[in-house]
Amino acid sequence: MTEAIRVRAPATTANIGAGFDCAGAALDLWNELELRPGDGRVDREHLGVRAFERLAPADGWSFRFSGDIPQARGLGSSASIVALGLVAGAIVRDEELPPEALLELGIELEGHGDNLAAALVGGVCLTWGTRIVRIADATPAAPVAVVPAARGLTAESRAALPESVPHADAAFSAGRAALLGAALATRSADLFEAALDDRLHEPYRAESAPLLGLIRGQLPAAALGATLSGAGPTVIVWARPGDEAACAEELRSRFPAEQVLPLAISQTGAGPT
Repeated sequence: MTEAIRVRAPATTANIGAGFDCAGAALDLWNELELRPGDGRVDREHLGVRAFERLAPADGWSFRFSGDIPQARGLGSSASIVALGLVAGAIVRDEELPPEALLELGIELEGHGDNLAAALVGGVCLTWGTRIVRIADATPAAPVAVVPAARGLTAESRAALPESVPHADAAFSAGRAALLGAALATRSADLFEAALDDRLHEPYRAESAPLLGLIRGQLPAAALGATLSGAGPTVIVWARPGDEAACAEELRSRFPAEQVLPLAISQTGAGPT
């Protein structure tokens, strides 16, 4: 194969409140990979190249990664890069692999199945182990990302989580997770609004993601709620459909130092362009 191969993969927002390590949605914000025959000089430590080599040798190829997904902000940049490598590797191998097979190949590299699953298949997904089910094409509210300038480290954020939580908090989050699944499957705005709270991980990550408390303390009038995107520090404000522009405008006026991105749920996951 001598022609260039171009693939792209979306950003993702994971957890979506109480859907900890399970729920994820693909966002219409992209990273890309251009693969061309090369001179054999390959950075084998690059995450995308490591994913590629799960399926095909990198020798003889030149890798050019680019894109718009902010790094280390909780928007699934690393999952997107892994998805790019996996999809490109499958193309070079000339084998059409199902998303669950790609997830199994990439989960060790990425570490977060909820992000990688959504990056691979698009829409709104639930994942457990190496299983994926796409339960909806869209969410009941429109995502508006508030992205701080400061980066966040997932390892540090996860280290802040306690080994156990009070039974009452576990029951609260289990109930909200059930509501979240029902809201996503039925696209019920009322259920979705009720589901956007958590006591399992968000309270413990609040110190490293101060935007969440600030936004929830004064939620925009056009919003149903707000969730930490993955491990943060980005916050997703869930605007009522049709009101995302007004929601974004209010957020920009309140947080001029932050990047405010009105987004949409991507109908497609990683694939060739």
